[in-house]
Amino acid sequence: MNIQEAKDQIKQAMIAYFSKDEYGQYIIPLHKQRPIFLIGAPGIGKTAIMEQIAQELNVGLVSYSMTHHTRQSALGLPYIVEKNYQDVTYQVSEYTMSEIISSIYDYMENTNHKEGILFLDEINCVSETLAPSMLQFLQYKIFGRHQVPEGWIVVTAGNPPEYNKSVKEFDIVTMDRLKCIHVEPDYQVWKQYALSHNMHPAVLSYLDNKKDYFYKVETTVEGKIFVTARGWEDLSTMMKLYEKNDIPINIDLIIQYLQHPKIARDFASYYDLFMKYQSQYNIVDILLGHVDDKIKQQASHARFDERLALLSLLIDRVTSQMKDIQIKQNALLKIMEQLKKDHSLESLQQYLKQNNDLITTHKKYHQLSTQEISEISIINSFFSEHLRDDYKTIKQAFSLQVNTIKTQITDMQNQLENLFNFVEEVFQDGQELLILVTELTLNPYSAAFISQNGCPQYFKHNKELLFYERNKEIITKLEQLNDN
Repeated sequence: MNIQEAKDQIKQAMIAYFSKDEYGQYIIPLHKQRPIFLIGAPGIGKTAIMEQIAQELNVGLVSYSMTHHTRQSALGLPYIVEKNYQDVTYQVSEYTMSEIISSIYDYMENTNHKEGILFLDEINCVSETLAPSMLQFLQYKIFGRHQVPEGWIVVTAGNPPEYNKSVKEFDIVTMDRLKCIHVEPDYQVWKQYALSHNMHPAVLSYLDNKKDYFYKVETTVEGKIFVTARGWEDLSTMMKLYEKNDIPINIDLIIQYLQHPKIARDFASYYDLFMKYQSQYNIVDILLGHVDDKIKQQASHARFDERLALLSLLIDRVTSQMKDIQIKQNALLKIMEQLKKDHSLESLQQYLKQNNDLITTHKKYHQLSTQEISEISIINSFFSEHLRDDYKTIKQAFSLQVNTIKTQITDMQNQLENLFNFVEEVFQDGQELLILVTELTLNPYSAAFISQNGCPQYFKHNKELLFYERNKEIITKLEQLNDN
């Protein structure tokens, strides 16, 4: 299954494991819960989906890589205690609390989460000394003498043996105590994640043309060469920072992340073309509706890869702006809620402290999404600036912010209209229109913006797309009937 299907399976299992009876007891007790074992190639997003699940279920998440643990750190250190049995005193070995178990208690102490997920990565790469204890842990959730706290569900992950020489295959006894989920790379599923995280448009337009290069691992005489989803995401982040700081992007940077020489060189060549297209087409002018016939003529006669690159640049520009608008809107709603509750100096100071505590906790436990961090930053900036102002002044400042966002929404609606006008005129009924509608639908920020503020041309073409997809489905079913 793909990573999205795996996420759904894990989330459903979590909901079941967190279920309680009418007396408040977990219906499936801790020792009866089968830990989930997520098996998949490296870099396909196993850790990322665990963070998403924890946020969506509003539970805690404590993560550990088991390759970093010795028997002592996982089980605890032995110490000698004296015990009396039948009037005879004996020295007995006991164990201090496991670092892993204690970290869960620390997490509960420092956050509001009393339920959560203990995520143990690379579980099938544990050291030889720790391996015998893993069966006991997977069955009883115990390290040494200390059990995972009730309300904490164990999820594990690992790579198949072909990707990691350190992998030790579990025997049937161990596997029979796990819920095994096998995950395969899937570009279309990853793309939805990429769109929501504003991946570099050059990466997405390149992979749209060359999906086979999304994930590849090959063995050569010189060793493994590979490219993974993690590599593309990390490269995308670095490319944006290099561009922001006017640092040239070349093969020397790209091959550090795409560790497959052929793909790295191919993408480096494509990126040079992509930047050429960016300089030839003034994206801002197109979105403002100020585009001359020469640009239209060039776009209409361009090769498909050039058209796709241009479309990616346009889509990236509008979706980035829509993301900023949505974050600001959410922040303003929270500011309004706080002002309705209490606008006293003491109350605002307490509210700012709570937000700062959230940020501090996030730095240690990664509880918040990047969108939530941005929203909190906007809220804190607003209240910090007006902390000692009277309510009337604060309200005026808030109204000014609301008017600013309304203007930005109107500008964005005009840009969307200009974007559709350009694509309709230049590409007419080509597949570029379908690509545009699909990309705006898949991106959560553009989808939310359009649903809230409207876009007549989007709805028109979206209906056509749905009708087209429905026709394809009917034709496929008819062909299947004919085959039978």
